[in-house]
Amino acid sequence: MSGTDTQESGARSRTRRAILSAAASVLARDRAATLADIAVAADVGRSTLHRYFPDREELVKAVIEDSFEVLYGSLTAAALEDGPPLEAMRRLVAALVDVGDRLQFLFGDPRTLEGRESTEEPDAPQPGIALIERGQAEGVFDAEVSAAWIEHALWALVYTACEDAAQGKMPRHAITATVTRTFEKGILR
Repeated sequence: MSGTDTQESGARSRTRRAILSAAASVLARDRAATLADIAVAADVGRSTLHRYFPDREELVKAVIEDSFEVLYGSLTAAALEDGPPLEAMRRLVAALVDVGDRLQFLFGDPRTLEGRESTEEPDAPQPGIALIERGQAEGVFDAEVSAAWIEHALWALVYTACEDAAQGKMPRHAITATVTRTFEKGILR
């Protein structure tokens, strides 16, 4: 492969990633957004967007798959199996906040995932659950509450905080600290 081919592949890959990221952000906030809206957000022309994704359906499918990859990559990078459970939980919160637009896109409208076959095995490890169970075994997290409930509560906090930031109700830089404080201390004074 020549230097030009590598450069084109790199530029093509960056453009594709920019389109997918912009689409996730735009569609997280407005499910009816047009391809033109997404092209503007990605800083590409509409014809460029169509070269990568010929229609809205193809783009949405690609954004779903890419969003799951980004989410799983963020969870992997958080190294949830390392260190004390509370520190790992803080890394989990930060990892989820970092992909907040992707979470809002994937889970903000139940129709987004309709008809999608789960690619996970039924018994696939769930890093959040494993972390919570480890924390419960070490006496850090409440063992009288199910790990699944704790995970659901955490995801709901992250999702709600990301949604509030997107609506201008909370500064984006405050999300991680607010979620962590609420999760760790609850709402009692």
